[in-house]
Amino acid sequence: MAVNWGGLIGVVIFYVIILAIGLYASRKNKGKSSMEDVMLAGRNIGMYLGVFTMTATWVGGGYINGTAQSIVDSGLLWAQAPWAYSSSLFISGLFFAKKMREKNYVTMLDPFQMKFGKRMGGLLFLAALSGEIFWSGSILAALGSTFSVILGIDKTLAIIVSSCIAMSYTLFGGLYSVAYTDVLQLTCLFFGLWLSIPFALANEHVTSITETNWFGTWENKYSGVWLDYALLLILGGVPWQVYFQRALSARTPRHAQILSYAGGIGCIIMTIPSFLIGAIAVSTNWNETAYGQEITDSNIVLPLVLQYLTPQVVSIIGLGAVCAAVMSSADSSLLSSSSMFARNIYKLLIRPNASEEEIIWVMRCAILVSGGISSTLAITINSIYGLFYLCSDFVYVVLFPQLVCVVYIDYTNTYGSLAAYILGLSLRLGGGEPLLSLSPFIEYPFFDNGEQLFPFRTFSMLVSLTTLILFSYLFHYIFTKNVLDKKWDIFKCVTNITSPAADVGLDDIVRPRSKP
Repeated sequence: MAVNWGGLIGVVIFYVIILAIGLYASRKNKGKSSMEDVMLAGRNIGMYLGVFTMTATWVGGGYINGTAQSIVDSGLLWAQAPWAYSSSLFISGLFFAKKMREKNYVTMLDPFQMKFGKRMGGLLFLAALSGEIFWSGSILAALGSTFSVILGIDKTLAIIVSSCIAMSYTLFGGLYSVAYTDVLQLTCLFFGLWLSIPFALANEHVTSITETNWFGTWENKYSGVWLDYALLLILGGVPWQVYFQRALSARTPRHAQILSYAGGIGCIIMTIPSFLIGAIAVSTNWNETAYGQEITDSNIVLPLVLQYLTPQVVSIIGLGAVCAAVMSSADSSLLSSSSMFARNIYKLLIRPNASEEEIIWVMRCAILVSGGISSTLAITINSIYGLFYLCSDFVYVVLFPQLVCVVYIDYTNTYGSLAAYILGLSLRLGGGEPLLSLSPFIEYPFFDNGEQLFPFRTFSMLVSLTTLILFSYLFHYIFTKNVLDKKWDIFKCVTNITSPAADVGLDDIVRPRSKP
């Protein structure tokens, strides 16, 4: 396929504008060297900017392309991510945003390290990091597929270039650059995709979407799988640094809640074009189009609709919309994972005496590493929607139970946290994972021809939650009732600890601030 030079020039111009806005916004951090200024924009994100960046963070390339792909593969019934992630924002706002913001935490991992210790916090960081990396991978994979179809350029090159652009302004601008570019990106996404819908619907090769079955079919034997994935996305969408970075940057706890609710509404609105594009793809006689064959790779459903069912100018604008979606989430994910590493791993585990300027430079290096790993995943793993699910999988099983306990159950401790981590992860890995070529070594009930029909992810999460509570209570009882001498409290989390915040160097986050 020949390179579409007109489209390529348009994309280059778009990228230059995004880069310019990102670098302009980075001037807000000029002369500032504190972690809060770079990671949380000085906790000064206003309502308008906050709503845009909260919505844009979730509505990425995986969200947009993956939804259309799911409609084609399985129908509307199985396109769970949009409404599920939207629900997760409402749950986060209702139960977690206010409590976390009131404590002035800097990252999501701060309360974990305060309660469970810095080393246990390091283990939990691995689960959080895997989610962020898979999320970024799904985003960049979506963009690579779109570029290869519409512009005729190599997928790998597109992924690498886009990743470099996102990293460049995130490196120096922090959350301010990410938030300011989110405004333009979300606006481009909304108008770009909606512009393409009427042209695609009016194409002569498209049957009315009211006459085709794009809702999918229901088989009772997959009820457990459907429920498992739905809960995974709803509850697994809560413990994300990329979300809490925005909630914690809000000016007040109440603002943090409002941003969450508004973001949930925004996610639903922004996904409507993707639903329609998926339905259009199902209703198209592809053999009669210039494409000349039925769709064999559902990863490229959205770019195929833009390329072959709309005029060239519209398809290029639609491509800009996809680029906007990718950049708005890729930069957010890179910043969130690097923030956790710089503060919760480097600062608290490796160099407790590091200056804030040093930590910021470590964060910038971590952005480069995260971008490289995410790009590699995007190039090597085929399914966009599969990556989209997988990014919440380990977060759901490992992190969600820990977050509930650290926020709501005071007596939980490191003993329970470690036991829950090991058992929950073992049960999840035992179910296997095709995307990672991991064969199941545990056959749960209703196991059929290599398929796990039992909701084993939710089972693993519930076992993890129960284990954390029971083991914490057991060790709390053993040491407080002197069943064992307190010298055996090796984790120093029940009777031997005096100041959890001081132990991990987090005194600053528990002091009330004069700033509202």
